[in-house]
Amino acid sequence: MGLRSFLSQAARTLKLAVKPGKSELWLSLKICFLGIGAIGIIGFIIKLLSSILQPGGTPAT
Repeated sequence: MGLRSFLSQAARTLKLAVKPGKSELWLSLKICFLGIGAIGIIGFIIKLLSSILQPGGTPAT
């Protein structure tokens, strides 16, 4: 893809883009925060399991 083609596609995309409404923006924020929270919980569970299953004893704090 050439630079000229990329720039024309980028300009076309910007012309079609519209500012999201308040409800659409709030929905996007909620979805992002749920995703961040889910990743945090998964990371915490992995850390907890690794500290419990680690040989030699005491869980890391």
